[in-house]
Amino acid sequence: MTRKRIERAITVLWTTAVISVAGPGISHLFGSSGTVAVRITKAVLRDKIKGGWAGQTIGCTFGGPTEFRFKGTFIQDYQPISWSDDAVLSAFKNSPELYDDVYMDLTFVDVFEKEGIDAPAASLAKAFANARYPLWHANQMARYNILRGIMPPRSGHWLDNPHADDIDFQIEADFAGLMSPGMANAAGEVCDRAGHIMNYGDGWYGGVYIAAMYALAFVRSDVERIAEDALALLPARSAFARTMRDVIRRHREDPADWKSCWFKVWKTWAEDVGCPEGVFSSFNIDAKINAAWVLVGLLYGEGDFGKTLSISARCGDDSDCNPASAGGILGTMLGYEKIPSYWRKGLAAAENLPFPYVNISLREAYDLSFKHALAQVAKAGGRITENDVEIVAPPIKAVPFEAGFSDHFPIERRPLGVELKTETSFTFTGVGFAVNGEAVSRDGRPHRPAVEMTVDGRAAEVVTLPTEHLVRSPTPFWKYALPPGRHTVRLKLFGGATPAFSVRLAEVVIYDAQSAKPAH
Repeated sequence: MTRKRIERAITVLWTTAVISVAGPGISHLFGSSGTVAVRITKAVLRDKIKGGWAGQTIGCTFGGPTEFRFKGTFIQDYQPISWSDDAVLSAFKNSPELYDDVYMDLTFVDVFEKEGIDAPAASLAKAFANARYPLWHANQMARYNILRGIMPPRSGHWLDNPHADDIDFQIEADFAGLMSPGMANAAGEVCDRAGHIMNYGDGWYGGVYIAAMYALAFVRSDVERIAEDALALLPARSAFARTMRDVIRRHREDPADWKSCWFKVWKTWAEDVGCPEGVFSSFNIDAKINAAWVLVGLLYGEGDFGKTLSISARCGDDSDCNPASAGGILGTMLGYEKIPSYWRKGLAAAENLPFPYVNISLREAYDLSFKHALAQVAKAGGRITENDVEIVAPPIKAVPFEAGFSDHFPIERRPLGVELKTETSFTFTGVGFAVNGEAVSRDGRPHRPAVEMTVDGRAAEVVTLPTEHLVRSPTPFWKYALPPGRHTVRLKLFGGATPAFSVRLAEVVIYDAQSAKPAH
């Protein structure tokens, strides 16, 4: 047999194997040097995009009542998690802040619609920072940074954002995968622009991985394969990638018992070293452990939509965001029409309502993501015909390696209990610190107290602490990468205390270059 005939035979076998997992309306055209070309009908593409948005919204709504009520534990089987046809509409009306997963996504979707799919990070950052919705953790820290002129990628870097490893971009990266059907690399490039606004390292990888799974869910119909193939977009040595590989391995060892997998993964990966509120606490908003619960739901859910949502939510911690990610990825793989009617029939009442804080409805999100997906396909060299879309996807290439909080190990969470009147100070031995606290208005008016922070008598840094919730700093003071040794931090309130506001310092988390964990 000639070499050409051998290659042709291999291509036929490979193509047939892939078609078997691709699903109706999807076919693979060729495979050359690792490049894959896929033909998908426009009707199927649109249905999958609808499935992604719908699945995310349903999952977020389903898990909402359990969010962070089960920290470091799972929800027992005997405890029901309710669902009804009016759950989505009720959440829209009564719990609008529940949908931070979605309205953050839609902010970026709106920028791409106004400026094109090549809109720069600065445009995405400004739209996000000036939006009127409430934010928390890495998102809020990034907003605070951007409003002070610290733009991405610094706004999400761990030296400038103590929440860099938190879950934030992970919960809002869905749009990047939905606009990059079958194209994991393209999803990763979008994530580079959007995700470094608020995260870095493992926090950023959370969004990259979720987006990659969304992208591959368009052209795969096996959840485990989606999970494995998406890992190719991540540096293998990252803690995030190692956590996901551990989940996959545990599932293979015991594919029937998700709780066994939960215990083993939690034991290995649940330590949070970044978030100042999560260190030495059962509260865990770290990206990698919550992504593990997304993956546990997907793998043990076995393609069943309700089972997937239930397991992801029952894993606890951020148990609305995690079933939202799992539901969106599975919804993309299944398509809207194959999401069981029990779950999606209640969407109809809310599909035409704008999401809280943004003027985009779920139905408009379907259309916008479809439009942006076609633009991404064309940009990547694909072809669009009257009825079909031909997607060209090169081999998946890992994004660059980055790691936050390197050689920073939490060693103490020390109570401060200080209401700053004029000035205060504390000393510690280590390489960094982060202070939990807040500025609070007492007279109901907005204030901007300014505090001078000096570390070891070096040049002072003036920190402004707005009292308004939308523009506050979630972590008022921090400094990392100090030389090992003893340090003194002084905080001086300009103008002194007034009856109008207060600056409260609750506690300080201290880091050293070596772990304080006991040897076993």
